[in-house]
Amino acid sequence: MNKIDSLKKYIVKDILKLDCGKEISNFPIAYETYGKLNNEKTNGILIFHALTGDQFPCGKNPITNKEGWWSYALGPSKAIDTNKFFVISANVIGGCMGSFGPSSIDPSTNKPYGSNFPVITINDMVNAQNFLLDFFKIKKLFAVIGGSMGGMQVLQFISNFPNKADVAIPIACTASHSAQNIALNELGRQAIMADSEWNKGNYLDTEKSPSKGLAVARMAAHITYLSKKGLEEKFGRKLQERDKIKFGFDADFQIESYLRYQGSVFVDRFDANSYLYITRAMDYFDLTKQFNGNLSDAFKESKTKFFVISFTSDWLYPTTENREIVIALNAIGADVGFIEITSDKGHDSFLLDVPDFLNAVKNFLNNSYKNIHETGI
Repeated sequence: MNKIDSLKKYIVKDILKLDCGKEISNFPIAYETYGKLNNEKTNGILIFHALTGDQFPCGKNPITNKEGWWSYALGPSKAIDTNKFFVISANVIGGCMGSFGPSSIDPSTNKPYGSNFPVITINDMVNAQNFLLDFFKIKKLFAVIGGSMGGMQVLQFISNFPNKADVAIPIACTASHSAQNIALNELGRQAIMADSEWNKGNYLDTEKSPSKGLAVARMAAHITYLSKKGLEEKFGRKLQERDKIKFGFDADFQIESYLRYQGSVFVDRFDANSYLYITRAMDYFDLTKQFNGNLSDAFKESKTKFFVISFTSDWLYPTTENREIVIALNAIGADVGFIEITSDKGHDSFLLDVPDFLNAVKNFLNNSYKNIHETGI
């Protein structure tokens, strides 16, 4: 048994019809939990992860041995307080940390699905994770929270299940993936598919993998998570362990070395096919189009309280796109709060130690829980 096989999984017996028209059943959703579910089952929070995340937002990831991706925000006495809340975090379908994905074995061939895996959407991801609520016998969550692609899942969840969460916190996200972001994702996909070892997606049963292409895809994507100011302050034009340029194509500059490192460590923990499928799901996301051009209609059946968060230096999912969500919610008289956090850390701000952001999340969650479940307001 490998380490992935030993992770917590819930096998979904029900049939799930995917947006592509195919149906799946008896498929695994890998998950992790933090904190304790109270007797009333009112303190549940479902965390949705971003593109390269997984079910381990805090603590040590047992596969990578690295600290969880949201360790600044989640844990005892932190913004999402696991002393108070029961947090569920699942690996999305299409992922590579134990949930049903391209590296899963196709029973018809006894080989990994590879590129024969069905194309999935954000809607499919959310519908799959909803089965976990039945598993934990939670009729209504206290909160759904996520940043970036996780924020898209928050929006889709409330649209699909309007009465299953008291509050929702979509962070640094959008209701419709922009042409710019589709283009950036396509750049990454083409880098992977141009790698000869991708082999049309059928590399998983060989000893080879498109690691060079995946590394370039990660390097390109990582740039979009940062800000120009942040890059200038951290790297500028500083040279990498040399006093002068070498007139060659080694990493003369620190920023080059940094990106190469990010690419090299990424290929050790992520599957190239999963990268293709998940970025495609992000590109297909258009909640506005799902409701014939009226985003407000996506939320008209819900009484969920929203708290939308953006960051000043995020050019990947800028404040203007987050405001569009707020405007749509205001149009139907929804209970919605909004804050733009000042940060020079770019899109990655929601993953980092940004005190104003962390305090905003903590105060909103604690005050909302007190008003809804402790004082009955």
